[in-house]
Amino acid sequence: MAKPVLVTSAAGGRQGKTGRHVSKMLLKRGIPVRAFVHKIDERSEQLRALGAEIFEGDFLDVRSVQRAVQGTSSVYFAYPVQDGLLDATAAMAVAAREAGITRLVNLVMLQSSVDAPTPRMRQNYLSEQVFEWAGIGAVHVRATVFYENLASLARSSLPAQGAVRLPWGKEQTVLPLVAGEDVARVAVGLLTSPSLTAGTAYPVIGTVISLKDIIATFARVLGKNVRYEEISDDQWRSEALARGPNAHALEHLSSLWKALRAAGLDPERARFAVTDAIENSAAPSPKPSRYSCARAKAS
Repeated sequence: MAKPVLVTSAAGGRQGKTGRHVSKMLLKRGIPVRAFVHKIDERSEQLRALGAEIFEGDFLDVRSVQRAVQGTSSVYFAYPVQDGLLDATAAMAVAAREAGITRLVNLVMLQSSVDAPTPRMRQNYLSEQVFEWAGIGAVHVRATVFYENLASLARSSLPAQGAVRLPWGKEQTVLPLVAGEDVARVAVGLLTSPSLTAGTAYPVIGTVISLKDIIATFARVLGKNVRYEEISDDQWRSEALARGPNAHALEHLSSLWKALRAAGLDPERARFAVTDAIENSAAPSPKPSRYSCARAKAS
């Protein structure tokens, strides 16, 4: 019997739920899946019903991670936007190396460098280095802002204030977006590809759209008037805190909004380029590991 693929964050969290999509796509192809979940609940039971082996574990407990990796063929690593990424990376790197893993697909954010604009992105860069030093055949999927997160942000203010309230600058601000399901398609393509070059990064952008067009799309889909209200960073943080996100996510998003505004003020930096990784998800085209989409020319 073929060894299973270990899929972390398989139950699906609050962002793009890529681990859940990856699990379902692999199972649909007849590829066995060991779904790493934080707790057994309705979501994990749905995966079990589809044929997944369920492993209840803790990202930050190296013994738990070691047990999860044993007997698997490869790993999909997706850590939620919260504290602990580097500890979880080190635990997975140790466990994967001990288990003889030769392929790990690591989900990170679009910009990954020592001078990236948010603390989470800078941690992503360190995470990539750890996985590469471990010699476990790591490749990196660098995904931009999820559509799903955008919808969540809009829902948080529309019902109460009747407007999308965000510190994104003027309506000409341009955002690179991608669907969590499309990111999962790229990951599955990499997990099942006949061969990969370790250390390769795959930037993933599905579309590039202005804030003005985003607001118009919400209005069309909801069938009512929707307006954008620009607010300050402090206003957004105050309103976001009331909804209870973790401090790590709040700091990441606050820094990301500032970076998007800055890119919008500089036409050259705002020329995000749609990548071909989704279209070629059976065998995504790699990009140089220091690829910066914010500096790429629009196609």
